[in-house]
Amino acid sequence: MTSLQTDLKDSTLYLTLNRPERANAFNFEMTQALQNALTEAERDSQVRCAVITGAGKTFSAGQDIREMKEYSGEISYAEHLEKTYNPLILQLREMGKPVIAAVNGACAGAAFGIALACDLRVAHVRSYFVVGFSGIALAPDSGVSLLLPALVGLGRAQEYFYTNQPIFAYEARKLGIVNRVGELGFQRTVRQTAQELVQGPSEAFALGKRAFNEAALPNLAQVLRGEGILQEQAGRSDEHRLAVKAFFEKRKK
Repeated sequence: MTSLQTDLKDSTLYLTLNRPERANAFNFEMTQALQNALTEAERDSQVRCAVITGAGKTFSAGQDIREMKEYSGEISYAEHLEKTYNPLILQLREMGKPVIAAVNGACAGAAFGIALACDLRVAHVRSYFVVGFSGIALAPDSGVSLLLPALVGLGRAQEYFYTNQPIFAYEARKLGIVNRVGELGFQRTVRQTAQELVQGPSEAFALGKRAFNEAALPNLAQVLRGEGILQEQAGRSDEHRLAVKAFFEKRKK
């Protein structure tokens, strides 16, 4: 079974994260598949918009902790980010074609960063977001430390990081995290949003995205590198080791 399903409909490329048995958690294979699919979408003249969503009832739980545990002691967290989420976040922001995160359920950790890096977010009425990293004693990565405060403010962003409090769809819309909630049908709202973008001026959209990036996120690459350095430190801590052990034993730390 492929970890990423692709489907081109009406000039929109639908990219479905397809590891439902693992809550669509990202492993290296799925991260690479998403990067490759976005690269192809950028080159393909038939594609005018991309949509990222999850199979089943979950968008994504973020990084697959089981994969992370398998490499425990051998993997550098900073190197891992440099190969996976950092280039993916930059790719989403630099892609000239609009990308929608169709958040169909829980969205946590690195997946939250991916959703935030997309141009627009459409949420299912029962979806929710969780920063997630502090739950296993890690610092924010995948651009969350920059992208979340840019939308909700520093104080709220730190609160959501410290508490791991879920941000439900309607609250997320009020805070500016979500652009639209699929009140009259999630899939219908996603398709309608995509078609609005497909029918718009593609060159102007690409230039406008560059303008917003330069004005609001000029230091994104620097922040991603900094997140990696901090995550390297957090990942080597006893707190993190004990938190991961507790996670797999399904108990509180």
